[in-house]
Amino acid sequence: MKGVQNINHHSYTFSFFLVFLVLILFHPALSIYVNTMSSSESLTISSNRTLVSPSGVFELGFFKPLASSRWYLGIWYKKVSPKTYAWVANRDNPLFNSTGTLKISGNNLVLLGQSNNTVWSTNLTRVNARSPVIAELLPNGNFVMRYSNNRDSSGFLWQSFDFPTDTLLPDMKLGYDLKTGRNRFLTSWRSYDDPSSGNFTYKLDIGRGLPEFILMNQSFEIQRSGPWNGIEFSGIPEVQGLDYMVYNYTENSEEIAYTFHMTNQSIYSRLTISDYTLDRLLWIPPSRGWRQFWGLPNDGCDYLYFCGAYAYCDINTSPNCNCIKGFVPKNPQQWD
Repeated sequence: MKGVQNINHHSYTFSFFLVFLVLILFHPALSIYVNTMSSSESLTISSNRTLVSPSGVFELGFFKPLASSRWYLGIWYKKVSPKTYAWVANRDNPLFNSTGTLKISGNNLVLLGQSNNTVWSTNLTRVNARSPVIAELLPNGNFVMRYSNNRDSSGFLWQSFDFPTDTLLPDMKLGYDLKTGRNRFLTSWRSYDDPSSGNFTYKLDIGRGLPEFILMNQSFEIQRSGPWNGIEFSGIPEVQGLDYMVYNYTENSEEIAYTFHMTNQSIYSRLTISDYTLDRLLWIPPSRGWRQFWGLPNDGCDYLYFCGAYAYCDINTSPNCNCIKGFVPKNPQQWD
């Protein structure tokens, strides 16, 4: 009888394992995701290991664009196809082969390449090792380094949200941290398959009157957001009254910043800069692609200096450029 009991016990154990395996295979939501990395762990290109946010929305790991031989450490939307990248750590210093390791070293996150040379680092100089340091990918896509016993956001030693690439995610701030002097702004990719810093930026200007955001091509201004009017930036076509998105602008002694928050976590939204444009994009299930909510510039009259001096732009006239009252075209033939 004792032998029969052992056989039954093993049978129950095997059956439980089979049920668990089936649940994992056919119900991905039940999969066990790892979102933290301790100082004794690492991510490598060869292991193909990644960190996945607790919500299962974001994933952090190594990637290489299309047929490129360059490798990058980045964050992308896990459930969106084709793969959409939200942040790139070493965008201007890629790995040129499949040798790459992310680890915690000396209370810093470091990305090591061939011969263990440092390709990228959080570069913190003052960290008191009062408890172990860990790296964590949060549900909102923020990759942070913190003490293991402190989950308070004010205690983050470092966070990717302070170093945007081309994308603004919900709860991410765009603008000035007046305590550190850091201006958090967006910079386009060089091309669709090259995440290195491009020529286009979207940043807050606080040096000329009321703060406003400027879309720029290197040093040339393309479009200005206009000042915050208490509800929105006057030159940005955000839609008010949406039940799934809330906009916020803060101006005080500590920061001047814009952010937005999604009240419906099943809807994804992002602000992304590319060549000449800034787009708000939405991904609403069960759709299988991003939808443009709005884009800037919206039309020809959105471009700064489009009509030159002593003229104004009206999209409803032909031509769009019109002389201010009291002025006439200097060269009527060229004007025509």
